[in-house]
Amino acid sequence: MRVAEKPINQYPWYLRPFFWNQKRKYGQVLKPALIWARVPKLFAAIAVLYGVLDRLSSPIDPSLRSLITVRVSQINWCLFCVDINSSVLAKRTGSMAKVEALEQWQQSDLFSPKERIVLQYVEAITYTDQQVNDDLMNRLGEYFDEDEIVEITGLIAFQNLSSKFNSALDLPAQGFCRSPHLTTTGTTKNKAK
Repeated sequence: MRVAEKPINQYPWYLRPFFWNQKRKYGQVLKPALIWARVPKLFAAIAVLYGVLDRLSSPIDPSLRSLITVRVSQINWCLFCVDINSSVLAKRTGSMAKVEALEQWQQSDLFSPKERIVLQYVEAITYTDQQVNDDLMNRLGEYFDEDEIVEITGLIAFQNLSSKFNSALDLPAQGFCRSPHLTTTGTTKNKAK
């Protein structure tokens, strides 16, 4: 890690419930939270934004949200994000199959047409040498209304923020996903484009 975490008792008291909740939910406090929390107002804003994007009442299916976060994380070389988001995707889908096929989703029969268009949208936004065009938006509109497209775009943008932050500061995986594809030298054996 390129920035050190502080002991829990050195963070403001009003952030400690966030840490307690993470420990209850994940069995440990998440390292990115400890780093974001070095700037408490920034951490609070990020936590609220994430809560809105991953809420139970989201019109976007939880498995699709996880598929999005894992793919963005792979592209941005975020070990922590690939680890935790892959674990959530496997839990939401009941299998590691999509996690293990995701980097090569174009060659896999595991992904529905709806998932494929979303993954194409993820890559058009996330890769700097690509861009979203009208054709892609029209195809996305076959599956989602405009409010849902805004929400999907917000989730992609958030995950880009989060994974780029974590990757830049070299935040490690914390052992959530036991995929044989995860390594400590890059997000996966077959690195993203």
